Amino acid sequence: MQAAPSAPSAPSVTYNVLKRREAMIAYLFIAPTLVGFLLFVVGPMIIGIGISFFKWNLLTPPVFVGLDNYTRLFSGDPRLGTIYSTTVRLAIQVIICNIGFGLFFAVLLDRKMPNFLRNFFRLSYFFPFVVSGAAVAIIWTFLFNKDLGPLNYYLGLLGVNERINWLLSSDWSPIAIIITDVWKNVGFYILVFLGGLQGISRDFYEAAEVDGATGWQQFRSITVPLLTPTILFLLVISVIGALQIFDQPNILTGGGPGDATRTIVMYIYEQGFKFFDMGYASTLALSLFVIILILTVIQFRLSRSWVFYQ
Repeated sequence: MQAAPSAPSAPSVTYNVLKRREAMIAYLFIAPTLVGFLLFVVGPMIIGIGISFFKWNLLTPPVFVGLDNYTRLFSGDPRLGTIYSTTVRLAIQVIICNIGFGLFFAVLLDRKMPNFLRNFFRLSYFFPFVVSGAAVAIIWTFLFNKDLGPLNYYLGLLGVNERINWLLSSDWSPIAIIITDVWKNVGFYILVFLGGLQGISRDFYEAAEVDGATGWQQFRSITVPLLTPTILFLLVISVIGALQIFDQPNILTGGGPGDATRTIVMYIYEQGFKFFDMGYASTLALSLFVIILILTVIQFRLSRSWVFYQ
């Protein structure tokens, strides 16, 4: 006769119980975040997709219109191309300035200096980042004022006699948006770059100095390659953030003159809450989501050829 299978040993049972208990505790810890993600991200996204098939003005019951909103998106909105073009143009300039200035100032702050001075500069650069975008825009509205603004006053002292109409000129208003956004956000880029710089071993620089490499050669051949993971991180989040810029143009210029500074998020807001066309606003939001998703995937795919991990 075949012998009966032996019962599992006590240590094995205890191990399985502990493993299940640890898994349950882990699920309990992540449950609030998971529930919040489902309720405030996935849920609204699904609802937004559903609303895009309706015409709804928030005051009367929604009316199913099928693909009418998508037809308008692709061929029936003469302003959309201009607004997306403005958004992309502003985003590219903001991204370049934030990453460029962030890296420049981070390299300066990474040099030898007293700790109190380094901490002072870090706090000075980072402070605008924690201030709300609306407050920053209101401050810069005063600074950019054509007649009373300090910016034109000091430019006049430097010999610029003609006062610049920063907020009402189609040439200067995009520059005003870029200046405001960079002033607010560059401190975050500086701190992230500083973290990346401090993670680079000094042995690389010492070996380069022994070989006679100049400061520029060290920066180009050591600093930049070893910072590529940090650059990728900042590039991804900056693309996502720059394409959703809203506070600065909305408060500084209201999107004007014309559509010179009107971004796609402003247009979504206007369609939904000024013209009460929630169906088309949801369609626009979905188009922006798809564009950001595609750009993010492209960045990660391309990163395989230029990001260097130690």
